[in-house]
Parts: sequence; structure tokens; C-alpha cells
Amino acid sequence: MNSNSTGFTRLRSVGAVLAGLVVVAVLSIMGDQMFHMLGVYPPWGEPMLDTAHNLIAISYRVVFTVLGGYLAARLAPSAPVVHAIVLGCIGTVLGTLGALGAWEMGMSPPWFLIAIVVTALPCAWLGGWLYAR
Repeated sequence: MNSNSTGFTRLRSVGAVLAGLVVVAVLSIMGDQMFHMLGVYPPWGEPMLDTAHNLIAISYRVVFTVLGGYLAARLAPSAPVVHAIVLGCIGTVLGTLGALGAWEMGMSPPWFLIAIVVTALPCAWLGGWLYAR
């Protein structure tokens, strides 16, 4: 394999993971925005401490993360589940950073923030597994 094809393969790998990440982020933000606009969630910037609201939010985030893992695996040039796992690891890091900020500001209950962190990797893996099987 020459260096051009190796570089292209790496670029496709990065693109696959990035595409999965963008899908998860955009769909999550769109879901949040929809529920804020409908008046289900409190206005932006106010704490969301109601259990039902947080259960709704974690539910669609789980689905979107599985979808992102599936997409990362689908677009991967090889080792589709590995790409989904990489996405899950990135999601875990980003989720941890977001959770720390939200925890500090008291924007969500601790269980919700922990759930965001601990579901990222298994949900992304599940999406990759669903594609690979």
C-alpha cells in the first residue's frame, strides 16, 4: 500500500468518526431545541432538574449515540466496530467535560450528568455492532 492510499484511509477513518460525532451533537441539540421551543423544557439557561425532562433527554441521546456509532461504523474503511468505539471514547471525554461544567453550574441533576458520561461508549459500540452484524 502506498503512502497516498494510507493517507486516504486515515482521512476516511477520521471522517467516519467525525461524521458520527457531528450526527450525535446536531441531533442532540435539535432535540433539546425542539423540547425547549415546545415549552416542555424550561427556557435555555435555566436549570432542568425535573426527572421526567431528564429521562426524555437521556432517551433521545441514547438513540442518537447508537445512530452515530452506526454511521461511524458504516463509513469506516475497515474495522467498523473500532471506529464506533473511538467515537464512544471521544463522546465519553466530551460528555465528562460537559458534565463537569453543568455540575458546577447546577444545571442538571448528578444522575443525568453521570448517565451522559457512562452511556456514550456502550451506545456507540452498540451502533457499530449493529452495523457489523
